[in-house]
Amino acid sequence: MKDQKQKPIEHNVEAPGQPITEKKRKKREKNLIFYPLGTIGRDMMYYLFNNCILTYILFTKKLTAQQLVAITGIMVAARVFDALNDPIMGNIIERTRTKWGKFKPWLLAGVISTSVVIYLAFNSSLQGWSFIVFFGFIYFAYSITYTMHDISYWGMIPALSRDADLRNQYTSRATFFAGVGSTLASVLIPIFTTGGMALGGSAGKAYGIIALIIAILAPLFILFTVLGVKEYRGEEQEEKMRLNFRRITRTIKQNDQLRWMILIFLLQQIGNALVLGGIGSSFIYFRYGYEGGLYSIFSMIGVAATAVLMIIYPALSRKFTRRQQMTGLMIMVFIGSAIELVGGLMPANSFSFILLTVGYMLVNLGLYGFYLIMMISIINTVEYNQLITGHRNEAIITSMRPLLTKMGSAIIVALTSLTYLIFRVTEKTNAIAEFEQQAQLGTITDAARMEGIQNVIKGVSNGQTMGLLMAMVLIPLVFGFVSYLLYQKHYKLDEKTYEDICKQLEAKKA
Repeated sequence: MKDQKQKPIEHNVEAPGQPITEKKRKKREKNLIFYPLGTIGRDMMYYLFNNCILTYILFTKKLTAQQLVAITGIMVAARVFDALNDPIMGNIIERTRTKWGKFKPWLLAGVISTSVVIYLAFNSSLQGWSFIVFFGFIYFAYSITYTMHDISYWGMIPALSRDADLRNQYTSRATFFAGVGSTLASVLIPIFTTGGMALGGSAGKAYGIIALIIAILAPLFILFTVLGVKEYRGEEQEEKMRLNFRRITRTIKQNDQLRWMILIFLLQQIGNALVLGGIGSSFIYFRYGYEGGLYSIFSMIGVAATAVLMIIYPALSRKFTRRQQMTGLMIMVFIGSAIELVGGLMPANSFSFILLTVGYMLVNLGLYGFYLIMMISIINTVEYNQLITGHRNEAIITSMRPLLTKMGSAIIVALTSLTYLIFRVTEKTNAIAEFEQQAQLGTITDAARMEGIQNVIKGVSNGQTMGLLMAMVLIPLVFGFVSYLLYQKHYKLDEKTYEDICKQLEAKKA
């Protein structure tokens, strides 16, 4: 009698070759709409904190070389902490069993807590070493809270479908809407924080206002995913894992394809995100003027082409193999890098800015295409892991992506700070921060603020701007090319191999 009263569990994720019922079709259509919408606010938060925090500090706080080194050390240490925190969080999610599933509770709790953290981060009047201590606390808090919802969000994909084409659609749509969020942030934040259009008349006030707006929007967007998406819960019959590092390390050790993807994805992340990590904005401000609108144009056009790629990617993946796509994208990166160099080396004028921006667009398109391919390549190691070990361990495997993204951002911070120290960039940013602070306190007018900052910009040497240019062009090119070579040589789960693995798993289940 007890067995008759049990509510049947909807069987498994969608798999290749399974008939699609009307119920599953409606669920699929709904999921394809509401799942990607949820990430818009998350990625606005991500862009604000990861891409703007160092710029915010440089242009609103006066730093000694020792304090800049301390900030860099905090960021790197927090990412090392994430190296432990991300797999642990993935393991906790894997063992979570609620009536809302294992992902949604962490999605909601993580987004709300991250909103609180980013508001505090950009609304501090502290200076000097007091700010450094506060920054250390807030940075580690962000690492913990963002991990909660980032692993939960991307970890849902294997639980939504096992069909390769449908999984491509989930990945590309989610990445597209993530791009919408980050693009909105990348366009609007510079405009309203830098130069004459800064909200509140100074960079410090402007960042505080924008942080509040994003902290409100992010929880609202994640409700689309929390309330609108339904998971396929059959895999929850799998025995819960014990929370220990042995299971995590064993998963990585046993899965050779996951190990290679960890290295390849890390290299790609460094190359893909370096320019937007601070070097790009500093170069634009120093070479073309302290106006956020210029950098917004640069970043907006730079990422615009990726939106097209994300829309057409499912169609491309049906026509070309991932290896063929990688080769075409790598050629695009080389061409774009050459155009960037030509534009950057020319005298500073409108034409050189156009060349620089078009070159960056091509580079970003190529490297972001790598990102799409590698996202799917990591996710596909879930079924490979199930075949060779008997366990999917999907939350642990998908936790590698945010872990590597964060590790990559830590290395980017280190490379960016090293570039600033080598070319003495903080000498100029400290002078700019002095004018921004005076404007925030109301001791000088907005016109005096802009005049003083423009005089600082005029004093930037050619060696400083050329150093920033070389860093923003050559580092992404080198890291992207190495990741390309390693992928072509060592990643074996191509389209046919993955399809064969899925057939073997279905045969075992039958």
